[in-house]
Amino acid sequence: MIYPESALFPEIWPRNVLSGKAVMHGQVIRRKTRDIERYCGMRAFLGEVRARGFHAVQNREQVIVF
Repeated sequence: MIYPESALFPEIWPRNVLSGKAVMHGQVIRRKTRDIERYCGMRAFLGEVRARGFHAVQNREQVIVF
């Protein structure tokens, strides 16, 4: 059986987060640190952030991308 691509795969999750409607309109996004670690890992997520030319800061349990 072939399964469709899940949005929760570690390779897909950051791409979906960083290509959403809010990002395309130049808005700031935030995600819980716990979710980033669960779905793809902080190192991979920050690599995607940098590759797209965005910046990220961590404030307690939130990561804010702008």
